[in-house]
Amino acid sequence: MGAIYLEQIARLTEIIERLADELEAASRTDVQLRRLCTIPGIGPITAGAVAAFAPDFDTFDSGRNFASWLGLAPRQRSTGGKTRLGSVSKMGQTDIRRLLIVGAMSVIRWVVRKGGSTNRWLAALVSRKPRMVAAVALANKMARMIWAMTKKQEDFRMA
Repeated sequence: MGAIYLEQIARLTEIIERLADELEAASRTDVQLRRLCTIPGIGPITAGAVAAFAPDFDTFDSGRNFASWLGLAPRQRSTGGKTRLGSVSKMGQTDIRRLLIVGAMSVIRWVVRKGGSTNRWLAALVSRKPRMVAAVALANKMARMIWAMTKKQEDFRMA
């Protein structure tokens, strides 16, 4: 039985490696995937998931609407002109949201290891908030960047 399981694992590993190589090659040739891979924290897998699962970006009026569709924007409970933001809804497209949060955690891990970042917003956020809260906030920002870059057909540039 153990030999059968090891053989299945070996076959599945070969298939996964072949698919990863195909995705890597596609991310080098496709303009949209290559553009999305320029964002820190987004690699070929996340870019491929956005290209595959996200609807046409013209359906979203803003980056916040796209982030809300992913389940990354905080709920708004506003009244009388006073804006009150609640927690993240976690409703929406779970696969892309999870990949964005994992990518954001890798960026935050790099910032913590280096002891700072050229992005002052991120460095200040990591210093005052728990890492997971900062990761969701960064994933929200990354989703907005994806929307803006796709609509404007521009590469990522640090602000």
